Amino acid sequence: MVTSKPKKGDLLIAEPAIIGDVSFNRSIVLLADHTEEGSIGFILNKPLEYTINDLVPEVDATFKVYNGGPVEQDNLYFIHKIPHLIPDSIEISLGIFWGGDFSKVAEQIANNTIKENDIRFFLGYSGWDTNQLKEELKANSWVVTENIYKKNIIEKDYETFWKEKMLEFGGEYSIWSNAPENPSFN
Repeated sequence: MVTSKPKKGDLLIAEPAIIGDVSFNRSIVLLADHTEEGSIGFILNKPLEYTINDLVPEVDATFKVYNGGPVEQDNLYFIHKIPHLIPDSIEISLGIFWGGDFSKVAEQIANNTIKENDIRFFLGYSGWDTNQLKEELKANSWVVTENIYKKNIIEKDYETFWKEKMLEFGGEYSIWSNAPENPSFN
């Protein structure tokens, strides 16, 4: 369901009009926090060429790492749906949690208790200062939707996610679903 006012836990779907934006072209962002002071989110559908083991060698796992956004790309963040296994997590909404005790994450991965579909890792995050997101929404850079997937959003197939949303919106969005990511390749 499309909404006009974003809230914590909602999804920001990049409008086709922001093609060419290096950071957000065809992005789907989960809003982890949204207040009057600003917003923080993580891009869900931009995998990097890294696994968690590449970045944290003591974690022996091949879980994908995603580009969370252009801010603080030298820091690792994570969202998950297993707060009972990761102390100090913060609930975003609908059974999705952000952060927590990373030593417990590493331990639980080593014990095979945490599976890849329980957690998603990001380098960096997406951030907006006071009123910045509001201005981008006025400029039609984003469509705000409820997270209908709840905690299962972590399991969404990143390769088809944006296209699925365009088809779901219908109308002129359907045309964009099959357009090449870079229009100059057309």
